[in-house]
Amino acid sequence: MSTQRQLHLVRSHAHAGEIPGTVDLSAAEGDDTAYGQALYPVPAEDPNDPLQWSSKKKNTILVICALYSFFGNAALLGPSVYIGIYAEEFGISPTDASGLFIFGLVGASQATTYGGLMAARIIHAIGSGVCEALPVQLVNDILFLNERGKKLGFYTVCLCWGSTGPLYAGYMLAGGYSWRLYFYVLIAFAGALFILAFLFVEESAYKRVVVASSHGSSNENIEKDVSAAHIEAIPMVPRRRTFLQTLKPWSGIDHEAEFFMTIARSFTYFLIPSVLWVITSFGIYIGLGALTFNYTFPLKIIAPPYNWAPTNSGLIALANIIGYGLAVPFTSSSDRLAAYLTRKNNGLREAEMRLGVMLPAMLVGPAGLIVYGLTAERDLHWVGYFAGTAMVDWSSYFYFTFALAYAVDSQTANTSEMLIAMNLGKQAISFGMGIYLLDWILTTGYAKVIAGAFVAVLLANNLMVPVFMWKGKAIRRFMVGTWLGRLHARTKIAEEVA
Repeated sequence: MSTQRQLHLVRSHAHAGEIPGTVDLSAAEGDDTAYGQALYPVPAEDPNDPLQWSSKKKNTILVICALYSFFGNAALLGPSVYIGIYAEEFGISPTDASGLFIFGLVGASQATTYGGLMAARIIHAIGSGVCEALPVQLVNDILFLNERGKKLGFYTVCLCWGSTGPLYAGYMLAGGYSWRLYFYVLIAFAGALFILAFLFVEESAYKRVVVASSHGSSNENIEKDVSAAHIEAIPMVPRRRTFLQTLKPWSGIDHEAEFFMTIARSFTYFLIPSVLWVITSFGIYIGLGALTFNYTFPLKIIAPPYNWAPTNSGLIALANIIGYGLAVPFTSSSDRLAAYLTRKNNGLREAEMRLGVMLPAMLVGPAGLIVYGLTAERDLHWVGYFAGTAMVDWSSYFYFTFALAYAVDSQTANTSEMLIAMNLGKQAISFGMGIYLLDWILTTGYAKVIAGAFVAVLLANNLMVPVFMWKGKAIRRFMVGTWLGRLHARTKIAEEVA
């Protein structure tokens, strides 16, 4: 009996529509379902297909990648409490010292000069940058459409909780330890995660070979029969790879993929509206939100009228914990809303159906910047800093998770290249906004910059939610007919045939 359970393979007759992002989830007899709807993508009848892996294996992979994201982000932002120490030790200005945290970690614990520390953290940035794209690719590879929002939500919370790093770094400093200890601790965790990833994170790239066939006998409408075709799995079921085989540190090479086309294709995604929206959402929330709080709070809270001890300047991380903690109950909200709207739409799923849950967050984020900016400008009660930060963080969760899920749902061709474009774009925007951020705020004023200019930029980005809810499908239909849509369709990496 246990063997039968082990060998159970998921079956589904769901199929994609002509427009990317539109999927027919109508369930046929014998289909595995979620929310009463067929599962998509349709897995191959092969236990090595990542979609066929057990929930335990999938969750283990997700936890390891989420922890990697947490520590990668903590390594970037944690040392922000050391800005004053770096300025004094390396003989540079606080503004120059703050620039270090846009880069990385490896070797930083041994740095004796500003240049050495900068170089080491650039190397770390290359490694930690993987946590911005790989977990999203894994979610796309191993999970069905109905659970992507929830699983991406857990990854997002861990990634964003990594910005609590200043809290731990500050208390290490308060304990009388050198700033280098923080890097030593992160190195230990990074080593442990490397071992866990080697043992349990199996290669998730999989090329499904399936055959589409029609089951209609009527010749009245051939196109209708073809569109109703469902996917037949290959009858011979391969054996599951052994544990030792899954440890192989390399995977096969796709000889059909064109090297230069793969590189060039990544940059074309900057022209896709939904992808560009994800890029601006991440870049703006990071550049105008996270960096603003991490740079300005330590400076404000140790000065009159607050006069907090420098070792407590990392406590703003508590607002981060509260903000994203309050977002956790909403992890599955977009999946449930999309499933409900799909039922009302006779089983036809549209990518935009998950966006409705973002409407409250659309206004809460800008309101949080106003609260924070006015508190800093007028030296109001310190609770204002925490309330404003928590509001922005709560709002950013919805954009980091559901805007990203929407883009992945909408653009099914060459997802890995799309994620590369997203990573490059959002890092460039957040870098551009953050490089002179501290100078700009200190010279212009907290209210004008944070509660004024930043609010306008963030609100303009957030108001794209109703635009995509209203015209998202029309945009997708238009893009299919452009040269860009034809390029992506022609060079699409092989996957399911529907």
